[in-house]
Order: sequence, then structure tokens, then C-alpha cells
Amino acid sequence: MAISHISDQNFQSETKEGLVLADFWAPWCGPCKMIAPILEEIDHEMGDQVKITKLNVDENPQTTGAFGVMSIPTLIIFKDGEVVDKVIGYKPKEALIETISKYA
Repeated sequence: MAISHISDQNFQSETKEGLVLADFWAPWCGPCKMIAPILEEIDHEMGDQVKITKLNVDENPQTTGAFGVMSIPTLIIFKDGEVVDKVIGYKPKEALIETISKYA
């Protein structure tokens, strides 16, 4: 499964079913750029267990505000539409896989 870019308009429908990791990011954010290839690898390895999405905070202030995202990257993990975990800042791949695996 490829990583999909989502927006305020389709956020609800994209995160309501199954396990979803939403990456709140911005193009100017250094740590966001560092975490992007890691998320690609995780998508490659765990794509059948978790859907990875990206939400540009600059273009989607409504959703960003609704979830109280203050610093980026913020990764919010949803299970059937409910927030089950939140990871703020850059984390190594192993730590992210460990967090996702708790809910898979």
C-alpha cells in the first residue's frame, strides 16, 4: 500500500477503519524529512497491518488544531477512528514499529 496524502476534507473517512498512522508534517520541517523514508520502509514492511497517511499541517489547519498538534512531526495512531497513541518528534524505525505493533 502506498502512503496517501490526506486533507481536512477526507481525514475522517481515511482514519475511521482499521489501524492508521497519520503523519502530521510540513515541507519545511527537517525532522519530518528525516522520518519520511522511515515511514516508506514501514509502509513496505507493515502495509498489510497499518495504513500510513500524511497530513500537511500548513494546508490543513482544521485537523491539525482539532488534534492539538503543536510540534511536528507528530504521528497519531488511530484504531477504528479512535486515537490510541501519539508519537511526537523523530523516532528511529525500530521504536515506531514497536509502537505500531502494539495495536496491529
